[in-house]
Amino acid sequence: MPAPAANAPRQSAPAYDIVLRGGTIYDGSGKPGVKGDVAIRGERIVYVGPRAPGKAKTVIDATGMAVAPGFINMLSWGIESLIADGRGLSELKQGVTLQVFGEGESMGPLNPAMKADMVRRQSDLRYNVEWTSLGEYLDWLAKRGVSQNVASYVGAATVRIHVLGEGDVDPDATQLARMRALVAAEMRQGALGVGSSLIYAPASYAETPELIALVDEAARCDGGYISHMRSEGDRLLEAIDELIGIARATGARAEIYHFKQAGRDNWHKIDAAIARVEAARRTGLRITADMYPYDIAGTGLDAAMPTWVQSGGLEAWIEQLRKPEVRARVIAEMKAPGVGWENMYRAAGGAGGMIAVGFKNEKLKPLSGKTIAEIAAMRGTSPEDTIIDLVIEDGSRVGTLYRLMNENNVARATSLPWMSFGSDAGAQAPEGAFLKSRPHPRAYGSFARVLGKYSRDEKRLSLAEAVRRMSALPAANLALRERGSLKPGYYADVVVFDPRTIADRATVENPWALASGVRDVFVNGTAALRGGEATKARPGQVVRGPGWTGWPGGGACKPGN
Repeated sequence: MPAPAANAPRQSAPAYDIVLRGGTIYDGSGKPGVKGDVAIRGERIVYVGPRAPGKAKTVIDATGMAVAPGFINMLSWGIESLIADGRGLSELKQGVTLQVFGEGESMGPLNPAMKADMVRRQSDLRYNVEWTSLGEYLDWLAKRGVSQNVASYVGAATVRIHVLGEGDVDPDATQLARMRALVAAEMRQGALGVGSSLIYAPASYAETPELIALVDEAARCDGGYISHMRSEGDRLLEAIDELIGIARATGARAEIYHFKQAGRDNWHKIDAAIARVEAARRTGLRITADMYPYDIAGTGLDAAMPTWVQSGGLEAWIEQLRKPEVRARVIAEMKAPGVGWENMYRAAGGAGGMIAVGFKNEKLKPLSGKTIAEIAAMRGTSPEDTIIDLVIEDGSRVGTLYRLMNENNVARATSLPWMSFGSDAGAQAPEGAFLKSRPHPRAYGSFARVLGKYSRDEKRLSLAEAVRRMSALPAANLALRERGSLKPGYYADVVVFDPRTIADRATVENPWALASGVRDVFVNGTAALRGGEATKARPGQVVRGPGWTGWPGGGACKPGN
């Protein structure tokens, strides 16, 4: 081949791998969108602004589309579903690029007994437990291949079970020291902080000083505290006070999971709840909240029974329910206001406000989608007996939807400047084993619903503000490095969507309907969704908290006392 002529122009290498050209850029700051380009090289954003200078290997026309940082799911239960299907399609189709786990329970630290329980209690999704610590689980999951990034809090209940088991007991000084050490170890592996779920046994057995001790350990590593509080209904304001008190005692950031006012008798408390959070923020405490934008909740039938009967774990709970004298006492307490526990049965207005959606027993799966009142009528038993019988027959807590919230309150909460969002659901797909149970529609629609219903249609918040509260706000609350904004040098987690058509489509009746309007999703610079279709790439990484020892110069952890 002859040598090129001396005066031939040099072919310079492309400056970028990808340029998203001509879209309206919402950078996560909350400022109005500006038309321009976003350029990516490798895993990083390298240019944001007017037409990008230089060449690109791939140019993607984003004219008429919104270009935004990938969305952060502050409450994901994808811990098992992503093992079965790493695409996380239900949320990938909404532009989610980071799944955050750890509502009270986490996938580590585990001991041998906990591993055995985890395997024994599996339902439609089956897997081997090949890890011990939470950090090991996250690495294992990412190595298997996931489309989205993953991160986690360490569960306060998980740490408690590791040391104390599932009974209603308090730790002594030695046991509490062991629990603190487990938190410290996970923080150094990259946990985001401590998460609690205080209406559920055995998490509910933890008293405030125990929680302060664990959160204090996380705070030494600049970790946060996030909580499904001790009450979201009858004692809502007292529960907010407890969370604020923990933040004040430890100096940690603190976030309220799925901000709500559960039960008609508590709907009026929204003003006082907001006032408590904002008063704490004015004193300098870093208090925030997240929510799913629906007026129906999703949990298990354990939330319809007092927690004392659940001491010892699932199997012990079921054995207790088989005893006539225990059953009689449980039924009496289900019918009365909860004393020392959150009575979701009453908050839902009784059996008509509860829909069974998740069974383990194949014989019971045909009941999925029916209300507890309907099942009770079919069986000719009282609603309370029906609830107890279903738990015994299914050998599980039985996934259930509860009609608890007021739509006006939900809509108002979406407008709060310190509110971010979470699905409180697994990241799944409308196929295979995922069709064996009915998810809450929030699994397929939470983020699209905010952008469509509450931002575009109801004008509760601007599009720019909605993007901020799905990206930069949660990234700051989690103390993430170089995530959550469209800035040069940040990881290229980017979503391209049509603000005119983005919408949630899932309903209680058809919960598997994928959202519409998201066209492209890039995770760490690689396309995970193109033209509305998932690619074969699995570019998700573990996103670690500030205490991770792998950071340049080491983590942020300070030595203990």
